[in-house]
Amino acid sequence: MPERSGPLVGVRIIEIDAIGPVPLAAMLLADMGADIVRVARPPSAGPGDWEDVGGDILHRSRMVTYLDLKNERDRSSLLDLIEHADGLIEGYRPGVMERLGVGPDVCLARNPSLVFGRMTGWGQSGPMAMRAGHDINYLAITGALHAMGKTGEPPPVPLNLVGDYGGGAMFLIFGMLSALLSARRTGAGQVVDACITDGVASLMSLFYAWQPKGLWNDAPASNLLDGGAPFYRCYACADGKFVAVGCLEPKFFAQMLEGLGLAGRGYDQHERAGWPGMEADFEAVFRTRTRDEWGETFASTDACVTPVLSMAEAPASPHNNARDTFVTLGGVTQPAPSPRLTGTVPAITAGTEATIADLIRAWAQPRY
Repeated sequence: MPERSGPLVGVRIIEIDAIGPVPLAAMLLADMGADIVRVARPPSAGPGDWEDVGGDILHRSRMVTYLDLKNERDRSSLLDLIEHADGLIEGYRPGVMERLGVGPDVCLARNPSLVFGRMTGWGQSGPMAMRAGHDINYLAITGALHAMGKTGEPPPVPLNLVGDYGGGAMFLIFGMLSALLSARRTGAGQVVDACITDGVASLMSLFYAWQPKGLWNDAPASNLLDGGAPFYRCYACADGKFVAVGCLEPKFFAQMLEGLGLAGRGYDQHERAGWPGMEADFEAVFRTRTRDEWGETFASTDACVTPVLSMAEAPASPHNNARDTFVTLGGVTQPAPSPRLTGTVPAITAGTEATIADLIRAWAQPRY
């Protein structure tokens, strides 16, 4: 088995192959050194509904073995591996793992200290628990999707960063690590019910705190952080590209005005009645230069003005390049492990295949 490095060396987790939050969560845990085995369907079963799930990056740093969980022998082999695992993560609808004969009751009976992570959009309970859905649907019932975009227009279709990854993968990781620490202290495993609607609602805590105080308006694009403020939004430039403006504090706002040549206009930053006029002035000035020209203008300031880079441009950004935010492995440019640690340094390893027999034998050995 490949050598691991990072703070989670010695932690053994089984990943039941899935899409969305589960592979990202497994990738991040594996980058941190966890010994993760991805249990996938045999190649003869076909690719499923998604031909490419981003496996060139999302399946890195861990081993894969192929099992048909409808086959009694393969199911028995999975339970043999579970005996030696610390955790398991899966992304089926509620009840599917039970119907396959490897639900939490069966797995915890085999290994009482196992942490059984369940990742769904709607959760394990509630009237919508058994319904199909994707990121945009989960966002829709949390208030988050409504808060995006402009009043009177349909909310924009966001990348699945907020739901699948923010409200899903990150809360699955948080729940798994919390329960793993508990299991090491108590010897008792448990089920982690990671639900995207719950997670996104938690991410909205600031706005739910502000709303009853009148600090947040339910109308989109009418607030400080949703594009309503002219000093916290994006602007088009002369070349059709964009800059991001985020000068919330007065001292940073003053530096932006200086860079735009508008320092003498007497703007009252937080007087909302003046926001439409301020926005029109900013739009007109930003359109006089290209994005990169504005980038140079503000490069050495604290005006909080930055160029909006495309995915093709981001890896070559001087800041990203200096921090090695992106690395190229096997010809694939990809994000480096994050966060960074100074002692137990995380690392990317290549994904490898292994037979279930070899994995059971390896995991039966001492961990350190």
